[in-house]
Amino acid sequence: MQTTFGKETYLYWYELMLLLRRFEEKTGQLYGMQKIRGFCHLYIGQEALAAGIMSATRPDDNMITAYRDHGLAIAKGISANACMAELYGKATGCTKGKGGSMHFFSKEHRFFGGHGIVGAQIGLGAGIAFAEQYQGSDRATICMFGDGAARQGMLHETFNMAVLWQLPVVFICENNYYAMGTSIERTSKAQDIYPLADAYNMPADSVDGMSCEEVHKAIERAVRRAREGGGPTFLEIKTYRYRGHSMSDPAKYRSKEELEEYKEKDPINQVLNTIMANSWATQEEIDAINEKVKAEVEASVQFAEESPYPDDSELYKDVYVDENYPFITD
Repeated sequence: MQTTFGKETYLYWYELMLLLRRFEEKTGQLYGMQKIRGFCHLYIGQEALAAGIMSATRPDDNMITAYRDHGLAIAKGISANACMAELYGKATGCTKGKGGSMHFFSKEHRFFGGHGIVGAQIGLGAGIAFAEQYQGSDRATICMFGDGAARQGMLHETFNMAVLWQLPVVFICENNYYAMGTSIERTSKAQDIYPLADAYNMPADSVDGMSCEEVHKAIERAVRRAREGGGPTFLEIKTYRYRGHSMSDPAKYRSKEELEEYKEKDPINQVLNTIMANSWATQEEIDAINEKVKAEVEASVQFAEESPYPDDSELYKDVYVDENYPFITD
C-alpha cells in the first residue's frame, strides 16, 4: 500500500489519537461519577485534526482554541496528569485548578487556551500572530474555532486586519456540523464556510478532517505561507463529534444512522489499517501501544485523585500580571 507518509508518522498519529480518545472516554466516565463537574466538551471523533496539526507544525508554534480543548492541549504537550488534575479542579492542574475544562493553558507549551466565550479567541489568535510578526520570529499561530463561532462578527473584523497586516496565522474552523445542537443547514444558506475568506482575498480551502494525511498537508501549506511572510490562511476542516455538544447534551437532534456513517471513517481505525497493511507494526506492538496509553490515562486519574485542591489564597493570585505592572496604580 503506497502512502505519502512513513512508518514513524503513522505510529505517532496512532498513539497520539488513541491517547486523546481514551483520555476523553475516561473523562466522560468520571463526569458521570461526578468526579468532574461544570461544563465539559469532549473531542471524541475529531482527533485527526490534533494529529495532523502536530505533525505539520513545530513545538514552538502557537495554538489557541475554544472550549473543546482537552485533546488539543494534550497534543500540544501538556501532560495527561496536568490535564486530568485541571478537570478535577486540583492545584496540580495546568491552570492550577482554577480554569477547569474550558480553560486549559500552558505558556511553556505555547498553548493559549481554552476559551469559553464563543469566537473570542479568533481576535486573540490574530493578536498572538501580530506579536510574533512584531518580534521578527518565524513562528506560526494556529487559531481554531467551531462552525458556530464562524458566524460571529469577531471573525470578519479579525480576517480584515489579519490580511491587511499579513499576519502569520492559520485560522481553522473545526466544522463538526453542529453549533451546540443547531445544524449548519439551519444557520446559513451557504453550507460551505471557507468562502468567507474570499471577501478579504485570503487563501482558503476545505479539508477532510477525518484524514490525518489531508489535515497535515493543508496545515503544512498554510504554515509555510505564514513563515514566509505570505500572510493568513483560512481552512474549513470538516470533522465530526461522536458525542453531544457537552456532557449535558443527549444529541437527539441527529440520527443514529448519521453517527454510524461518520464512525465508518474513524481516523484512528484508518491510521491503524494503514499501519497493518504496510506491516509497520505487529499485533503485539499495537497491543503494547494500547496498554501504554491505557496506563497513562489511569495514571492521570490517580494523579488527579491524590493531588490537593488549591489553597484559598489562590483566589487572589493571577488576577493581574504583576503587582508592579506599570499600568496598574494604587
